[in-house]
Amino acid sequence: MIEWTVTEPDSGSALSFLEQKIPAAPRSYLRQLLRKGKVGCNHAQLTEGSNLQPGDRVTLAESFRLRELLATPPPPQLDILYETRELLIVNKPVGLAIHRSKGHEEDNLHARLESLMKTRKASFSVAPVHRLDLETSGPVLFAKGRQAASRLGQLFMAGQAGKHYLALVAGEVNGSGLLSTPVSAKGKLKEAATEFRSIASEGGLSLLELELHSGRTHQIRQQLAAAGHPLAGDQRYHGPMLAGLTRMFLHCCRLTLPDPFGGPTIAIDCPLPADLAEFLRQQHPTLLDTLQK
Repeated sequence: MIEWTVTEPDSGSALSFLEQKIPAAPRSYLRQLLRKGKVGCNHAQLTEGSNLQPGDRVTLAESFRLRELLATPPPPQLDILYETRELLIVNKPVGLAIHRSKGHEEDNLHARLESLMKTRKASFSVAPVHRLDLETSGPVLFAKGRQAASRLGQLFMAGQAGKHYLALVAGEVNGSGLLSTPVSAKGKLKEAATEFRSIASEGGLSLLELELHSGRTHQIRQQLAAAGHPLAGDQRYHGPMLAGLTRMFLHCCRLTLPDPFGGPTIAIDCPLPADLAEFLRQQHPTLLDTLQK
């Protein structure tokens, strides 16, 4: 027999309590345990609508399936920003690859979502519609199923999706403008366009908002370097290495697109991650204050 004593942080619905204690278990399995009267509390049976109080003693009969679930590590956390029947948008943390690649065969954003869909017993696969670099954080759109992947892919190819970034760069940049220098892609120079707007400058650095009008690999990084304002922390393109900054300062802060399946226009804002915000707070508070106004 498995037994837990409810504490103050654990109090609430019986289903939520079980989800905390057996994080690898599908919700449908936990609901089945409650419906069948398999979960006890203070010598009575719990239901899905039962509420638990601190000090309650919850009991559950052991089984092979339950032991297996308790021994299974919980799935990695996913920050889902938006979801419909056909798509979902996930906040990608820095350092996490989107696809399986060398060094990221087991843990990547695609694999985490596949694990989630398996837990949900979904009848479709998921696929990323666009990409972010390993060192870039922000929202990534995934399609549910092949038909959704095709329609969303066409939308991106037609330039109907908007992607806005925040970047800290070397030098003082004022006003706004367009970066239009060609970028190297697969050994060839390709046309590219990135709109920029200066948010603030301080201490030989500038905080910019950028909007992509094309989607070349390393487009922002190459064009900023060519303009003489490489990204802070970007070793590949000779950006300044700054004390307290442990990553490249590039974050996708907004993703917009029409919903091709009849829903409202999608506009997802993704605030600056805690590590970048803390760096600005410690080293360049004026830039952070201006950004937050």
